Amino acid sequence: MKAYISLVNIVLHNAELYVSWCDKTTLQEVTKPRFSSSLPWPVNHFLVWQTKWQVQKKLKSADWHNKSLEDVYEMVDNCCYALSERLGTQKYFFGDSPTELDAIVFGHLFAILTTPLPDNRLCSILREYQNLVDLCQRIDVNYFQKQADDDDIEIENIEMIS
Repeated sequence: MKAYISLVNIVLHNAELYVSWCDKTTLQEVTKPRFSSSLPWPVNHFLVWQTKWQVQKKLKSADWHNKSLEDVYEMVDNCCYALSERLGTQKYFFGDSPTELDAIVFGHLFAILTTPLPDNRLCSILREYQNLVDLCQRIDVNYFQKQADDDDIEIENIEMIS
């Protein structure tokens, strides 16, 4: 399991950072507005620049700074292939109940599936692996939508009591 967790942390995490902070179109159209919208000027510009610099430094230390977008997409595809092969037709990576790996994979893949980007190739790559998409949907329905429904009930009860 540790090898798969490392794979996800190395490939998917770095790919998300690369696309968000190194792809000029995504940086301008998505990352900067989301990252800085709640901050006052000039702090918003400074923090975007500082974070971009820190991300690039991290990617350089991981030897990702010279990669092209195509290289990143290929690595994501290879990662998804390995994860898809491991998952196979099981409900979760290691049987009938979720593990740390399922949670980590869900976090990264759900973000990719639900974040609109100018170039949605990451999402397109992921959608080629239906069992990974199904895993995300299963976790979302079983652990988050049910929780949201329960929270709504509790909120309604609290409002009725007070």
